[in-house]
Amino acid sequence: MYIVVTGAAGFIGSNLVKALNARGETDIIAVDNLTRADKFRNLVDCEVADYVDKDEFILRVANGDFDDDVAAVFHQGACSDTMESDGRYMMRNNYRYSVTLLEHCQDNDIPFLYASSASVYGAGTVFREERAHEAPLNVYGYSKYLFDEYVRRILRERTAQIAGFRYFNVYGPREQHKGRMASVALHFYEQYRREGRVRLFQGSGGYPDGEQRRDFVHVDDVVDVNLDFWKHPGRSGIFNLGTGSAAPFNAVAVATINACRNAAGDPPRTLAELQRDGAIEYAPMPDALVGKYQSFTQADLTRLRAAGYGSPMLTVDKGVARYVESLMSLSEPRS
Repeated sequence: MYIVVTGAAGFIGSNLVKALNARGETDIIAVDNLTRADKFRNLVDCEVADYVDKDEFILRVANGDFDDDVAAVFHQGACSDTMESDGRYMMRNNYRYSVTLLEHCQDNDIPFLYASSASVYGAGTVFREERAHEAPLNVYGYSKYLFDEYVRRILRERTAQIAGFRYFNVYGPREQHKGRMASVALHFYEQYRREGRVRLFQGSGGYPDGEQRRDFVHVDDVVDVNLDFWKHPGRSGIFNLGTGSAAPFNAVAVATINACRNAAGDPPRTLAELQRDGAIEYAPMPDALVGKYQSFTQADLTRLRAAGYGSPMLTVDKGVARYVESLMSLSEPRS
């Protein structure tokens, strides 16, 4: 029996594959779209049984090729570009593909664990898994919201586990291929290493410069939640997945710079010191983000905790330090 991971060469998918390998699972079918071929690097140190292109995979699913061979599906594949304006492509790729795959899993009693998104909450300030608080600002968020609604309609009659996770701001290893869609932690790290400074957005939404707040969650926690739910097939539903605590962008910048300073043997600096010395600067928000920017997110973890997941999440300080350490290890020359 195989475990299917869609989006397997992507950020969260490749971390899931690596974690499954660490637990002795190597009968993995990796599904992805390698039009952007550089993503293959995320799987170089992973063990998989087969790779299948995402379009070929869904056709084979429809043909019944995998009816008796799949033990679980971790559906992480999606177009995650929040600036994508082609609504037809977004709905076909994120919504219809997901519906088809879920229907197959339900027909064959296969656990289905999938990636939703905190983008479904739009500009709201209450982040509970309830329809009243959901108002996406872009077609990406709408595609995720619409699939969550589909899941809600069939949850009571489900034949196997269905667990959806509304990811907040995920950061960590294996995201370098994402370019401008990569986490601010990676952008800050690269800016600081290149220029000795980082740039944040000026104030917006009533927040001062760099004080817009997001729920930043390390990919290790995201993976742990997915695998913990998989081991508890009685857990179904839609759950927020963040730390439950909002942190300002300034805190991410400070944690990133101090992690780099620590690696160089230098003492940590405070936000005020870094601002004074020009290591942290602020720039106007791009016009394309005006009116579409979440200035505050904070996952309400009540449902996640009530479902039985009790492990603590990494704080920004610890998570960013772990991430920077992994990034610096990649840049170190090999002997």
